[in-house]
Amino acid sequence: MKLNSFLVTFALLVTILSPASFAGSNNAGEALFPADEITQFAKSVERYAANQGARAFIIARVGRPAKELPTGIYFTHTALAIYSDITLTDGKTVQGYAIHNLYQQADNPAKSMLMVDYPVDFFWSANELTAGIIIPTAALQNKLINLVATEQHKLLHNDRYSVIANPFNTRFQNCTEFTLDMINAAIYGTTDIDKLKVNAHAYFSPQVVATSRLKLMLGSLFLAEVSTKDHKGKVQTATFSTIAAYLKRYDLAEQVVHFSPQEIKTL
Repeated sequence: MKLNSFLVTFALLVTILSPASFAGSNNAGEALFPADEITQFAKSVERYAANQGARAFIIARVGRPAKELPTGIYFTHTALAIYSDITLTDGKTVQGYAIHNLYQQADNPAKSMLMVDYPVDFFWSANELTAGIIIPTAALQNKLINLVATEQHKLLHNDRYSVIANPFNTRFQNCTEFTLDMINAAIYGTTDIDKLKVNAHAYFSPQVVATSRLKLMLGSLFLAEVSTKDHKGKVQTATFSTIAAYLKRYDLAEQVVHFSPQEIKTL
């Protein structure tokens, strides 16, 4: 293969396998929409959740154009939103949704950190103004709120990051797997990660990543945040949609919607 052809192939692989193509667990990025439009959208998501009586809900955003996402993956970052007292820079306290995220570290994308931000920040670099919303049952909401209030959710964090982390083991973790781990910790009343993985394997159905194994293997050679080392056989990962299906299957979700300014699509 000529050098130029190799470079072109490599560039395509980097684009296809970039972190944002899968998990998009990054809190940085330039806005693609006017600031007032992002703010209006973020507030409309908050109002919608509040009008449903949600004190805690699962929230997701779109970080890449749909055509760049593997089949079956519609959102690129998933987190937990909790209605909270928020202290402003001027010292005033207001109520709103604080979003509890797992984000990649800016200077080391193979490592992650836990970070709280707010709806405008969350949607700031979104590729489209569409949100995924899962409103759990009231009982599960209470358990999630207690998990975070007691900071037990921090015990679930694994800072070894992979965009295609296997949700059934503890070698790597991405934003959606962390969200799933929080949900299961709330359901089962434990932060014993080994027990949570056993239960996930028994009851949770992940998303098969519809990208060739060769591309994934090549991506893992060049990108520290892409790894297949935690997979045997098919490459599978947690997604917003698979979490929604999981909670609906066991009657733990009151509502699942795709929310946009044009429509609210109930799933």
